[in-house]
Amino acid sequence: MSKLQVPRVSDAVATTLEQRILEGSLKPGDRLPAERELAAELGVSRPSLREAIQKLASKGLLRSQQGGGTYVTGALQASFLDPWQAMVGSYPNLREDVLELRRTLEGQAAEWAAERATEADLLRLTQAFEQMQKVADAPEIATRAAADIAFHQAIGEAAHNALIAHLSVVLLRLMRDSIELNLGELKDVAAAGRLLASQHAALYSAICERKPQAARAAAETHIDFVRETLAQTLRSVARRETAERRLAVEFRE
Repeated sequence: MSKLQVPRVSDAVATTLEQRILEGSLKPGDRLPAERELAAELGVSRPSLREAIQKLASKGLLRSQQGGGTYVTGALQASFLDPWQAMVGSYPNLREDVLELRRTLEGQAAEWAAERATEADLLRLTQAFEQMQKVADAPEIATRAAADIAFHQAIGEAAHNALIAHLSVVLLRLMRDSIELNLGELKDVAAAGRLLASQHAALYSAICERKPQAARAAAETHIDFVRETLAQTLRSVARRETAERRLAVEFRE
């Protein structure tokens, strides 16, 4: 009869850290706590912790800088994001495909968030929602876009599905330029700003009130609005660029 194999301490520590990366409590760019502090938190020796970190570094999930600490990489997202980011930039029609996928993914994420969100998740979601409201009139489009993205990321993470959480981040990063373009074009359209605010409020309320179907409907309504306004924005930009080219030709003549 074979003996049960006891996992090595370093393997158990690596599993713990890997789980934190998967669930999003350790995000790309985050620095791990100091070695002494993290070893004490996990109740292991520093050599066991170092061995665990080396295991995750070999997987590409962590990277260590000489004298500068250990950081979480974006490996889980980069392998998907890198080729698609270039193509979405080159082929604008792919934005529609991304939005179709976002509609499906974010509708499900909102539904699950309403069912599964913990008190800590709702606190983070509230913080993201309040930050979005706080910067709603900020002149810097990038600031508003970052707050918008953080709100949707918080919903993806509150769904407690690791793949949805990471795919949501990837899709939002793919659409970042489009989000900034949209917000820039809509900044002077008061009705559009109010609609976006009311859509986000409806989504936030449905999740906090534990109404899964209302949360899904609110997410899908929001993405449908984004799809239509983005299409209008792109048409508006194309018309403006055409008019400017014609004007430039006339001036040369």
